[in-house]
Amino acid sequence: MRLIDLSHTVEDGMVTYDGLPAPHVCDFLSREDSRSRYAPGTEFQIGRIEMVGNTGTYVDSPFHRFADGADLAALPLESVADLPGVVLRAAVRRERGISATDFGGLDVRDRGVLVHTGWDRHWRTPEYWSGRHPFLTRDAAEWLARSGARFVGIDSYNIDDTADLERPAHTALLGRGIPVGEHFCNLAELPDEGFRLSAVPVKVRGFGTFPVRAFAVTG
Repeated sequence: MRLIDLSHTVEDGMVTYDGLPAPHVCDFLSREDSRSRYAPGTEFQIGRIEMVGNTGTYVDSPFHRFADGADLAALPLESVADLPGVVLRAAVRRERGISATDFGGLDVRDRGVLVHTGWDRHWRTPEYWSGRHPFLTRDAAEWLARSGARFVGIDSYNIDDTADLERPAHTALLGRGIPVGEHFCNLAELPDEGFRLSAVPVKVRGFGTFPVRAFAVTG
């Protein structure tokens, strides 16, 4: 068995999405301050983080797009944990838009689908959010929804073309209750299929998006 980490590390001050605030990571209780509260030689650290939900590698629940959609607390574990996984290889191509025909009839029913574009190589550089990232077209997202995908993730800046303010991929997938994952990484290390995928966010009520420790199990 092999575990493959598919998520970026969250760090103080890093930018995930252009225009959104970076996380602030600090001590709520430092080790030094804790020494006065405990026995000699005993110390603890309690951390504090201030961030928006769209930080690092994260999962969108339907509530992110639809007011009456399932929030993070209502997401079924079956939609984000221990899913049979399949990868679409789209790293070597000129077109930014990944269409339904690119899936070539791939069997996605009841699977977690990961779209490997290689865009994660630009992580934490201006190119990452330059507007030139790969994305799913409307017909690709609608095909995935019709074909029974249970989860769709991508290693790109956004699953949609950010110039399209209708956000058709988010709309098609989240509208069918299919969680969306963005800013994945290390997808080149995965086999095309035959692995189990997990990308479980914290169970927060009234929240639509949250970071995950996404990983795959192979072997």
